Amino acid sequence: YELSLGVSVGSFFGLGLDYGKSWAGRYYVQEAEFLTVGVNPGIGYRLNDRWSVGAGVSAVNSTLNQKTAIRNLPTLQNPNPDDGKLKLEDDDWGFGYNLGVFYEPNEATRFGLTYRSEISFEYKDTASLKGLQPPLSTVANIVGLVGSKVDMEMNLPQAVMFSAYHRITERLAILGNIGWQEWSSFGESSLSLSSEETKDLNLDRDFDDTWHFALGFQYQIDDPWLLSLGIAYDKSPVSDSNRTPDMPLDRQWRYATGIQYDLSADMTIGCAYEFLDAGDAGIDQNRGALAGAIVGDYSSNYIHFFNVNLIKRF
Repeated sequence: YELSLGVSVGSFFGLGLDYGKSWAGRYYVQEAEFLTVGVNPGIGYRLNDRWSVGAGVSAVNSTLNQKTAIRNLPTLQNPNPDDGKLKLEDDDWGFGYNLGVFYEPNEATRFGLTYRSEISFEYKDTASLKGLQPPLSTVANIVGLVGSKVDMEMNLPQAVMFSAYHRITERLAILGNIGWQEWSSFGESSLSLSSEETKDLNLDRDFDDTWHFALGFQYQIDDPWLLSLGIAYDKSPVSDSNRTPDMPLDRQWRYATGIQYDLSADMTIGCAYEFLDAGDAGIDQNRGALAGAIVGDYSSNYIHFFNVNLIKRF
């Protein structure tokens, strides 16, 4: 029987976009940033030779920034007006938990099942409106948008992951994951505008829950060297007709490799590389005269990840 304690620090989810001031979809979004960083202390307990259980709590800080241009309507006095600007910015802490169970029927095979709870955030800010000209500035004052307080709630999705490992030979092992994430909850958020009269809105991006599949191999090149290779697929949470440029998520293919070196029995160093094909993220939106229509996709939508790690066992 063994009791283990640990702590991890990392990001649950992150997205940063900067389209510039003159792009065609600036009335949907110009800049968007949603970043998270979390601390997760955990505890694990080995019940017997085959079964282990674990649990942890998550404290996650998130930052939300968004800037959008507003189309000022032309007038006789100013037929080509400059754009107005809307800016929202805030951060919040959210808390959740995770659970896990581990089963090892023999020395060559093991299975794991983990659950991560939903984490909720609430952002509060005073709407920053600049450069509005009549008649839009008049309308904004009448409806109470100028100086109003914005209160928005957003959820990181809960997730379940099943994992398996099997050592085929003394040097070669195969690994796999199957996971589910409740992105439909992330797509639903509430928005309140509070001035002289509070206005509550329910926003639904029509996101769907997603599935994750991964397959990998590990090869022990030599006693201190371990090579890893893997491929993963994540289903898109949203269709082209519902996808928006502030959250252009699509299906994802990941290809990764990494190598680790055991400096000693209790310390390992390593490095890894991952190539992410994030799909073309096609968009087909039309929000009328003020925002206009935006149709297209993202070419060469690729992301490269590089990682250096150090593992210390106590």
